[in-house]
Amino acid sequence: MRVKTITSFLVYTLLSIFMTACAASRPVLYPNNHLNSVGMQAADADIDACITMAKSAGAEQDKISKATEETLEGAVIGGTTGAAVGAVLGNVGRGAATGAAGTATGSLTRSLLRSDDRPDPVFQKFVDRCLRDQGYEPVGWR
Repeated sequence: MRVKTITSFLVYTLLSIFMTACAASRPVLYPNNHLNSVGMQAADADIDACITMAKSAGAEQDKISKATEETLEGAVIGGTTGAAVGAVLGNVGRGAATGAAGTATGSLTRSLLRSDDRPDPVFQKFVDRCLRDQGYEPVGWR
């Protein structure tokens, strides 16, 4: 019963970390003549259009896929290590399961926290260029 409680806690913790890590960043625009003339509402629509164009061109890195890949790697390494320890201590299956679950959890958490909500550099350059072509001056991302 204790294993179910720990597993549930880990799942809920990872879900909340995942939701925080998936918040999207957006470009910040310098208030030049173009931005002042069109207004922030039109600029937001133009930013959305540039982001959509970048995604359709394949410029966005999929953070979820990268986190999944790192989690699976961690699970394999942890499972193998746990099985070895379990073999020495007399329970290969339990050692493998414990090692895989613990390492996968650590790998997923590390991947999501390390992403720090910054877009892929190619994606960012694509969106910045799209905005500059329209007369905006992107100065950074938040």
